[in-house]
Amino acid sequence: MAVLLTGALLGSRLGLAAQVAYLAAGMLGAQVFAPSAILPPGAARLLGPTGGFLMVYPLAAFVTGWLAERGWDRRYLSSALAMVAGLAVIYTGGALWHMATVTHSFGATLATSVLPFAPFDVAKIVIVAAILPQAWRLLGGRAE
Repeated sequence: MAVLLTGALLGSRLGLAAQVAYLAAGMLGAQVFAPSAILPPGAARLLGPTGGFLMVYPLAAFVTGWLAERGWDRRYLSSALAMVAGLAVIYTGGALWHMATVTHSFGATLATSVLPFAPFDVAKIVIVAAILPQAWRLLGGRAE
């Protein structure tokens, strides 16, 4: 959700830049990636089974931000759709990477890397999409 909010709040270019900075910090050893006893730390995390998800964060933030810059973050439904578009980028990149490096099976990748997380991600989008347009109204709009 932080990736999608980064794009929606900062816009396409700054959202992308923020996610590149996040990945760079993690690659340099900052403890920004989710803790894991089995996944490698630092730059090696990008080569592990979740690397595809991480590597597309900048693109997902860009897509969500690009839509937000066009007003998609001003109403509930369009705000949710902008975040769903960003989430689709994350799931696509992550699933393709996972399938290529771990399972070599679309069904297994879907069952282990997408479906267990989708209900929670959709629930977060439902909540954030309800808050985001109200926050912009309260704050008086985006500062560009």
